[in-house]
Amino acid sequence: MSVGAPVSDPVSTPVSDLDRYTRTALAASGRVIGRYSTSFSWACRTLPAAQRRDIAAIYAMVRVADEIVDGTAAAAGADPAEVRAALDGYEAACERAMASGFSTDLVLHAFADVARRHGITPALTAPFFASMRADLSTSEHGEESLARYIHGSAEVVGLMCLRVFFSLPGTRADTPAGRELLTSAACRLGAAFQKVNFLRDLAADHDGLGRTYLPGAAPEVLTEERKAELVADLRGDLDAALPGIRALDPRAGRAVLLAHGLFAELARRIDAAPAAELASRRVRVPDAVKARIAARVLGASALSRVRGGTR
Repeated sequence: MSVGAPVSDPVSTPVSDLDRYTRTALAASGRVIGRYSTSFSWACRTLPAAQRRDIAAIYAMVRVADEIVDGTAAAAGADPAEVRAALDGYEAACERAMASGFSTDLVLHAFADVARRHGITPALTAPFFASMRADLSTSEHGEESLARYIHGSAEVVGLMCLRVFFSLPGTRADTPAGRELLTSAACRLGAAFQKVNFLRDLAADHDGLGRTYLPGAAPEVLTEERKAELVADLRGDLDAALPGIRALDPRAGRAVLLAHGLFAELARRIDAAPAAELASRRVRVPDAVKARIAARVLGASALSRVRGGTR
């Protein structure tokens, strides 16, 4: 035994090399969400530990892919052809990991573990990577291409998370109608989150990345009327998602409701900001406001459990 090695515990269950590696990969992926998304991180903290770990692994994989196309690879010196090759290679490595259950990339190994346990297949990852690939060639979207982009970049991510929530016994997914309600809600909520991000990142996407996602919403042409239309559209998605959120196991539902509340607050602040300001600053929700939203959502969840006699 090497100096400083822990003494084995004969009572504990032996951990295989694969189990140890997978746990390490999941722990490493869990660090990503706190670095890149404070709002999402706030919501995930309220999930049960196992689901929080698995959602973080999904987020880490999509975050790395997003970084490849959003300038990090280019900042490291990759030319456009090399960036595309990096994305193609990442997708291929992701599919290999999902098929085999192993990757030398810790983030992909963690994602593959989650995907294999929850039934996430290339039917969901392929549209995601297609949207990431569109970022390399599409600078402006029409209505049809935007719908495809939102489906791949956001709706399928919501569907991946929903697969994790199916593991909780209180999620009402035991009938076709129930699963359809949950599926629709996951898509509408993912779309709403993405549309909020488009509006809050209007200037950064246009000036820094050369992209205009929302038709008629380039910073130099965005009008108050067009902004109002876009906010009304995403609020429609937020409202439509609520029945499905309430059909989740309460332990997942409170986390998703918190994310919903945080993005609804972002939508409110975007609506209140003059269109011209969206071209020069990123709308944020202060931590104190996030804390009040969290207290309200978690308080309502606790009251509902008491009244309903649930856990």
